[in-house]
Amino acid sequence: MHTATSILIRASRDQIFETAANLELWPKILPHYRFIDYLEKSPARNVVKMAATRSGIPIAWVSEQIIDRAAVEVRFRHLRAFTKGMEVVWTFTETPEGVRVEILHDLKFRIPALAPLAEKIIGGFFIENIANKTLRAMKHHLETANDVASAKV
Repeated sequence: MHTATSILIRASRDQIFETAANLELWPKILPHYRFIDYLEKSPARNVVKMAATRSGIPIAWVSEQIIDRAAVEVRFRHLRAFTKGMEVVWTFTETPEGVRVEILHDLKFRIPALAPLAEKIIGGFFIENIANKTLRAMKHHLETANDVASAKV
């Protein structure tokens, strides 16, 4: 399974990157996130339990987060449950119109015969929906904050 979700955000790449890397902020700015609990915490690597909702359906997963400032990437590796082994990469590409933020999800299902069904449920129903909501809410948060800051000048 491979999904790619992207959005254009009018803010600095550093500001967007730091917002995406700061998981403590997510439940405050992303309405569909219920909580993020840190199981391990350090400046460049965290293990977290993440919980969100998809159309009222609560979901949760445990991920290792790698904050790679040199590559300007935020990476996750799912450690448990149905999505164990899924690799997620956030990239931030500067363009003349703004920063293109893309979330890539890659998962090789452990039971190949179930892959077509799992791809529709996990990829189509859950991942794409939550990734789109995450990017739209992050865009709104960052662009609204920048509009307010501009208006004060």
